[in-house]
Amino acid sequence: RQATLRLPDGSRRRLLARVRQLPADGGRRRTMAVVEDRSAEEERDLARREIGVLMDTASVGVATFDPALGWLRTSALPPAAGVAASSPGRAALQGIGRDLVDAASMVEYDRLQVALKRRERVEVRYAINHPETGRRWLLTRVEPATPGQEGPGTLSVVTLDITDQELARQRNEQLLRELSTILEGSTAGIAYLRGGVLVRSNLRFERMLGFGTGESAGATLAEAFGRRFEAQAVERAVATAMAGGGTQDVELESRGSQGPAWLSLSVRAAPGPVSAAGGGGFEAVAVITDISRLKAQQRDLEAALRERELMFSLSDVGIAFMRGSRIERANQAMARLTGYSATELTALDGAELHASARACVEFEAAVTEGLRHSGRFTGERALRRRDGRQVWVQVAVRPVDEADPAAGVIASFVDVDERHQARLTLMQQAERTRAILDSVLVGIVTASERGIEWMNRSARRMFGGELADFVGEAIDVVATHDPAHPLRQSASFLQRLGEGQAETFECRLQARDGRQFWVVGSVVVTGRPASGPQLTFAFLDIERRRQAEVSIAQAQASLQRVIETAPLAIALFDARSLRVLQVNQRAGGFFGRPSETVQGQLLEDCMSEPRARALAEWLEAATLTPEVLHREWRDEAGPGGGEAAATVWDVRIVALAASDASAAQLLLVASDVTEQRAADQARLQAAITQRELLVREVHHRIKNNLQGVAGLLQHNASRHPELAVPLSEAVSQVQAIAQVYGLQVGSDGPLRVPTVFEAIAGSVSRTFGKAIVVAPSDPELQAWAFPEAEAIPIALVLNELLTNAVKHATGGPVRGAVDLLPAAEAEEGGPRVRLTLSHPGTLGPGFDLQRVPGGVSGLGLVRALLPRRSASMTLECHGGEVITTVNLRAPSVRREGLATMPA
Repeated sequence: RQATLRLPDGSRRRLLARVRQLPADGGRRRTMAVVEDRSAEEERDLARREIGVLMDTASVGVATFDPALGWLRTSALPPAAGVAASSPGRAALQGIGRDLVDAASMVEYDRLQVALKRRERVEVRYAINHPETGRRWLLTRVEPATPGQEGPGTLSVVTLDITDQELARQRNEQLLRELSTILEGSTAGIAYLRGGVLVRSNLRFERMLGFGTGESAGATLAEAFGRRFEAQAVERAVATAMAGGGTQDVELESRGSQGPAWLSLSVRAAPGPVSAAGGGGFEAVAVITDISRLKAQQRDLEAALRERELMFSLSDVGIAFMRGSRIERANQAMARLTGYSATELTALDGAELHASARACVEFEAAVTEGLRHSGRFTGERALRRRDGRQVWVQVAVRPVDEADPAAGVIASFVDVDERHQARLTLMQQAERTRAILDSVLVGIVTASERGIEWMNRSARRMFGGELADFVGEAIDVVATHDPAHPLRQSASFLQRLGEGQAETFECRLQARDGRQFWVVGSVVVTGRPASGPQLTFAFLDIERRRQAEVSIAQAQASLQRVIETAPLAIALFDARSLRVLQVNQRAGGFFGRPSETVQGQLLEDCMSEPRARALAEWLEAATLTPEVLHREWRDEAGPGGGEAAATVWDVRIVALAASDASAAQLLLVASDVTEQRAADQARLQAAITQRELLVREVHHRIKNNLQGVAGLLQHNASRHPELAVPLSEAVSQVQAIAQVYGLQVGSDGPLRVPTVFEAIAGSVSRTFGKAIVVAPSDPELQAWAFPEAEAIPIALVLNELLTNAVKHATGGPVRGAVDLLPAAEAEEGGPRVRLTLSHPGTLGPGFDLQRVPGGVSGLGLVRALLPRRSASMTLECHGGEVITTVNLRAPSVRREGLATMPA
């Protein structure tokens, strides 16, 4: 019988009882009972059954190998493992042949076979390529059944399909390699800490802390950071991170000169419970970053912020940060400008800084419009101070952030009150100047590309209308129909003339009432940066003078017709040999012999030697000019004697050009004007006298008007001392022009060079109260005079030069002289008259007259007025004296007088 008994200690035992009846002995029955404890055998059998079942049902290949008997028991791998046993005799391991093993795993497979033969413990991983399931990974463990037993024994062989685990391992290794590549390629140093000891770190971490490759492993925090940084700060950051379970950042400054100067350390506690297998203690990840450049940029930014704050606080310009009309912050300059403290300005309503609430609304609307159109605003307004006084300021407004209007604006305030008052004063002065210009008899018109902008009263009277009738009209609205009229050349004036340069002209104007009259005009280019170039025209009505000239021209035409209709002596000469080629009958009287005896003869064979020589000079002079050479020929007195008995011939000689433009022939036309001379001379003298009277009257009126202008300017200079210097220069220039017109009034002939020079010198001397020494001039200079058109510009030039000499003379007198340039020094067509000024003084270093810009005063005015082609000027310093030399030649100066044929 077998039974399981429960013992008092609670354990169970399997017992086997055998009972046999023995033969009776002496009448007594005997029984033998044998009780055997079968618990161990029961457990062994149970284990064998369980192992058998496990081997038959497990998903692993399990086998027992006896070197003598072979495979004792096997359980084949299921089909999912890629191994199919073909027969009971071929187990899992017998079904894996070398043909299934991957070539890369062949070494491990051979190691397994050797271990089986030698009955050694081994664990092998290898790959197989099954034709049905593909590539699989297997793990085979070989374990001796009786370890340490001598003699042959059995082996336990277990084979596992670890394909999923192997693929996972490979993926983990790939991820690990990628993570290592990322860590090593990162610009930050990364390390893993366990218990305050560096377990692993990347190369960047080691290089930042000065370790060699792999030297940081096992180093403590003090050893890792103590070389160049404060280790206590690192330990505190790690302790704080571990206590809080989060991330702790700290910045470290290097104590050495090698490596980064600043590092940023970020410590983060490792997530999850601390593994006791890792040696105990906390686990964390430390990341260090080189922030040296960031720290340098931060220092630069802080310095820039300090500088900006200093600029904001110490600037002389009032600066305010505003939101709407409220001031949120203002500097001290703004406080000084308004009279409020910076704190008071922040609590102040913006409207209180305006002249009125309406002015505040209009200004804010203008600012909003400017910011909307151009992103900024600049303008001027009146600012009301705390004491109630209003000052003018220039306001510039710019948004803090153009994309966010609510971010506010920055406004700067510059005190321009003095400039504003000066502008008002200048405008008032301009109005007074216009009033003065309205009082002169010269018509003044200012025009631009937009047309006429302003004209004085004399111009309005000339044009026959009011200013409103002409504003915006082109200046040629008063021009006649002549296509070449000067007023139709406004664009040409702008291209031809520079700033401050002037040009004169004569033309006829047609007023709106139909009147046509002659004017002499001048145009000067002026302009302002805001308005562009402008043309200022000055018109002087010369209708009376033109009528006088017409009368003179008519008289001359009448005289010319008389000469042409009178009997004439005509002779044609060869220009080279002066041989008489052809003469008329009347020419015989001119030569004093019959005309037929003169024809074909040389000039010296036709008359006496003195007369032939004089006539030859006239003929040669005619070859040098394209004009008609007009001379008067007087024959010797007849038998009656006396001046009246002499024959007077009016001689005209003109060169007749050949095809090669050279003078080939000379035509002499002579008329006997002995009887008509007296009458013609009387009529001519009367016309000239009338013209002179008219011209003197015009010049006299101009002189009076200019003197009136000079008086008004002097009066304004006395009332406004701040403008005394420019007004004094203007007075000097106006008086110089008046002197020229005064000389024309008192002169019977042209303006002589010495006379004009002495008059201008006297005017400057009287104006500045300083003597000017003028050297006596050569009597021959009286034959040299200024043309009427050149007199005023040259007079202004002399006035400016004398004024500069008087102003800059350092103690000594100013000297002036006029002389004729010797023929040996004068170049062909060069200067003939020389004006010299000298005064004690010096010139500035590097002074160059050619670099002096053009202007309306000083040397700029001199350069603008001095004729370019017929005049030159030098300014030099010799022996402590500044010497100014002006050389003049035709047409700026000309020699007056007529050549008369001697008897």
